Amino acid sequence: MTHPKRVEAATLIARADTAGRVRVVTDPEPEGPPTALRSAALAWDAVAPDATHHLVLQDDVVLAEGFFAYAEQVAAAVPHEAVAFYAGWEGRTGAAVRLAALAGEQWTYAIEEHTPCLALMLPARAAHGYTAFAAEHGVGWPYDVVMQRYLNALEVPIRVAVPCTVDHSEVPSIAGNSTHGWREAALFTSPAVVPPTFDCAQFAVVPFYQYGDARTAVRHGKDAEWEYLETERYLRRLGLAEQCRTAFEAAPASTLSERIARPVWETAFAMGTVVAAVTAEPPAAELIRAVMDTLGPGGLCEDYTAEELGELIAPVRELALIAFAEGRAAKLGGSAGSAGPSGSAGAAPEGRARVTVTGGDGGFGHQLAGLLGDLGHRAVHLSDAPDAGQPNDGQADDGQPDDGQPDGARHLVHLGSPDDAPDALSRVLAAAARARVGRLVYVGSSAVYRGTAEQSVTEDSVTEAPGDPTAAAWWHQEEQCRRWGAEHGVEVQVLRSAEPVGPGVLIEGAAANWMHRAWTRRSLLLDRGRHHQIVDYRDLASAIDAVLSAPATRPVFNLASETYTEEELAELVALIARRTLWEDLPQPAVRQGVMATDLIETELRWRASAPSHEGLRALAQWLACDTHDAITGLPQLGSNV
Repeated sequence: MTHPKRVEAATLIARADTAGRVRVVTDPEPEGPPTALRSAALAWDAVAPDATHHLVLQDDVVLAEGFFAYAEQVAAAVPHEAVAFYAGWEGRTGAAVRLAALAGEQWTYAIEEHTPCLALMLPARAAHGYTAFAAEHGVGWPYDVVMQRYLNALEVPIRVAVPCTVDHSEVPSIAGNSTHGWREAALFTSPAVVPPTFDCAQFAVVPFYQYGDARTAVRHGKDAEWEYLETERYLRRLGLAEQCRTAFEAAPASTLSERIARPVWETAFAMGTVVAAVTAEPPAAELIRAVMDTLGPGGLCEDYTAEELGELIAPVRELALIAFAEGRAAKLGGSAGSAGPSGSAGAAPEGRARVTVTGGDGGFGHQLAGLLGDLGHRAVHLSDAPDAGQPNDGQADDGQPDDGQPDGARHLVHLGSPDDAPDALSRVLAAAARARVGRLVYVGSSAVYRGTAEQSVTEDSVTEAPGDPTAAAWWHQEEQCRRWGAEHGVEVQVLRSAEPVGPGVLIEGAAANWMHRAWTRRSLLLDRGRHHQIVDYRDLASAIDAVLSAPATRPVFNLASETYTEEELAELVALIARRTLWEDLPQPAVRQGVMATDLIETELRWRASAPSHEGLRALAQWLACDTHDAITGLPQLGSNV
């Protein structure tokens, strides 16, 4: 698949198949908005009548020698799976390729993010249905995201070659992806040789370096969803954070800045712990060097030119080699214990009061329980509003049996939403009364201040039901909690949260709305002059921790991580998701004052500490990804770390 500007390059690739089976498909609307969706629709429609599989190559591929004969044999060996012959060094799946190579594996399964589509082969039956699916569900989403959702819907797993047998050439992106920088395979080989086995590795833990941050993908069970967290937090769960930090400080001096050196070290150290857990055989030194050669470019390609990245490869590799060796030698079994199913540390102090989280059923409540667990609370999330007659799935986030009730909880944290079922909050409060919880923290919204004339608002700015319908809905939920607390003698505190940003957030504020519009190539609608406040999901957890750790002396706290002008937030969204046009709203939006957060800062000594761009990026990635991939029931390597 190609654009008319690059037909010559595409024709050369097609001629590489001496059997003459490759045809060139060009963008039917070359002057239209830049997107691969149009060409992909034609390419996946071009399935030969007698084909068992269909391979689509983009016009900027570099094929390993003997690639087409190799692809034939792969198709025969794995007839029911999608096969990606390339995974970029910047993605989570690229990190899985590195890990698989170090563990001695020949294949690995892709991690949910987006399907690597540069060189993708599907069973013919799957290829036939893509175009109709994209027409109905594509609506401007990137091609690789649409493909991920399509294969998930079919429950077709995506295996990736280790090492990759296709690489990415250095030509400008016509589809608007040049902002992603220099892109190559996480690990490339030529010639293409059929491996001795088609067994495919499924990793439970995959450390990755992306956008300059060290993060780790963790899967708590064969059928569970992925959790993405800071690698330092993951290492704390294992009791290895201190070992990692001490080894970093003792390492030979590096020419890298600490902003680069520390996340590189954490990533390579965590990779070492996973590899040590899945194989006792040390990887060959040449292989480790080749893997670490792509670590720096993968994590930094969005912010550095190819020339700058070239200069960083060697110092990143040398630091990563030391960190990897330290990680392989690290001893598990620190005080944090291994991660439990909630994502919280399994050895939270027994003396801590148990915390039950309700609400946030799109995934955010589960995230919050995990974050509170990492802060030392014995936290669980009930996935439905508690109802004695309708228990939830039978398992709480701490791995203990759950009957849908917050039994044994000292504290209840409820993520409010006026969009919940009319009786949802009543059922939560009734269950809390039966469980005799001692404190309720209701997480409300700064939207309670909508329509106020004040430019700056404090906790005392709203003392009765507001006139704005949205503000009034939030107010009435607050009042319901306060009345319930007075009736049952329970301490009730309200956190009026700015717009949360992070994975699983379903509250649709400006950031979530704009992220969705940017991903789907629609203009951002601005009301210039507005201000926006957001709260990073990790800051929300630390604020709840601060509230629960102090006496309940204040009934209401305002909470925000950052304040942006309309244009500042729109620019940040464009940088993180996709640059798109700005348009003025036809009618001014309802304004609300900027919350003052002095009270929580002075009374509880809470400070926003999470970089808010990370929360916005996590929100953008969560919106783009279908969080249910097609891999279920397979053994997971590294599940014991």
